[in-house]
Amino acid sequence: MNLDALSAFNLVAAYGGFGRASRVTGRPKATLSRRVAELEQSLGVRLIERGAHSLRLTDEGRALHARTEGPLSEIAEAGEAVILGASTPRGRLRVSAPVVFAHVALPRIGARFARAYPEVQLEIVAEDRKVDPVEDGYDLVIRVDPAPDERLVGRRFLNDERLIVAPADMARPAPMDDGGARAVKAVLLGTAAPDIVWRMRAGTETEIVLGPEPVMRLSSLLMVRDAVLAGAGAAVLPRLLVADDIASGRLACWGTHAGPPVEIWALQSARRLVGAKVRAFLDAVERAFPERIFVPPA
Repeated sequence: MNLDALSAFNLVAAYGGFGRASRVTGRPKATLSRRVAELEQSLGVRLIERGAHSLRLTDEGRALHARTEGPLSEIAEAGEAVILGASTPRGRLRVSAPVVFAHVALPRIGARFARAYPEVQLEIVAEDRKVDPVEDGYDLVIRVDPAPDERLVGRRFLNDERLIVAPADMARPAPMDDGGARAVKAVLLGTAAPDIVWRMRAGTETEIVLGPEPVMRLSSLLMVRDAVLAGAGAAVLPRLLVADDIASGRLACWGTHAGPPVEIWALQSARRLVGAKVRAFLDAVERAFPERIFVPPA
């Protein structure tokens, strides 16, 4: 497949017409038309339906554009990096991140990155679903405790922990003499198991077992935090979400939820090159957490 012809087709598909692609890129309209015709002939299928005043992609054209736009962009970026030598980050950068991390940390990181790299168009999407970097069109995905996946590569940039927090005026429970679970009013995620038990550590104290009695079940950690701040009950929440509330006294930290540490990773498709813009963003994220722990902004 001729890469020049494929590039011309993707330009026409991206800009919605030969004329607009020609005006934006400076390539002659006749050349773009000829290259697309050559590509259609080599593939033996019609990629674009041409009308008097508009055009539309055929099913085959849409499929080819979706599968080749990203890789061609990466090839072009790699070529530019070699030519420029300095590998200047530029172009569109799409990042998917969990809702809590996106709201708490990424606005500040993104703002610093945008100031440092004005030629990059940064787009951050806050979502808790498990996205596919290739199929969903992301250059980078941030995940909490990701399962091993040979299709993804990346690096761990932050460790966090889950804390048991409560309204400031809510009494901290003492352990049961028999080691059983102490009942406590709680705000839970809707996905929490009905028989969930919290095991709490606080310094050198004996581990305290808590039996949360749900006052509310909510669908997001941000909602859980707000309900605890409003006095509904205790909850298990990540440190990065409640560190500022604890420091200011708005929430009381009873202890650390027992269990493995929380790891936050930045990942991308193993099939893609680590381009200059991705590398620059990863460096910006890592600089925000030099000790790999979250510190609330002053």
